[in-house]
Amino acid sequence: MIKLRNIEKSFKTGAGETFVLRRISADLDKGEFVTIMGPSGAGKSTLLSILGMLDGDWRGEFYLMGEPVHAMKPRARIDLNKRYIGFVFQQYHLLDDLTVYENLEIPLSYRNVKRKDRQAIVADALDRFQIVGKKDLYPSQLSGGQQQLVAVARAIIAEPTVILADEPTGSLHSSQGRMIMDLLAQLNREGTTIIQVTHNEEYAKYGNRIIQLRDGWIVEE
Repeated sequence: MIKLRNIEKSFKTGAGETFVLRRISADLDKGEFVTIMGPSGAGKSTLLSILGMLDGDWRGEFYLMGEPVHAMKPRARIDLNKRYIGFVFQQYHLLDDLTVYENLEIPLSYRNVKRKDRQAIVADALDRFQIVGKKDLYPSQLSGGQQQLVAVARAIIAEPTVILADEPTGSLHSSQGRMIMDLLAQLNREGTTIIQVTHNEEYAKYGNRIIQLRDGWIVEE
């Protein structure tokens, strides 16, 4: 489903060129739960941003569902992102001036889902995540765990093929973290491909495969 060949990212510096990723090549199959690990500065979040097509400034070949991402113009990449990718961030990235309901509705509006259908889909998501009572609240009125629940619900509401999770439990206490990881594992069992970045060895074990990065290189799988 995802094929990476010699992905590299670098920055120009006074001393020349500083690499963040070096010659990253990997194949990720549909239905996998993959964990990317490594020390700070290893390039984990950078790689996830490339996979999510949030970063277009890199070299190499990247195929998603057979589509050559590396050869696409920015607008085509955005369309591909909307069609296949859901993103869960450590800091939630909810829109503060929108209610829980409105935050969940936005990804559906991007995909031109009709208003009546959006209402039904959001209602199902609120029920599934047991946050019906929070639908009219704003993010600032929620706990960290509740905000992350909403963020996960928003990521999956349009039924993406792939969920990219960047330290999704990093701001949560342990019981909330396990709740989020159990939810991601359930989504994976239902067929969603999960790619997560984490420092937590316990949460890494939720996946079926670990990719280790160090200084921008894949050093172990």
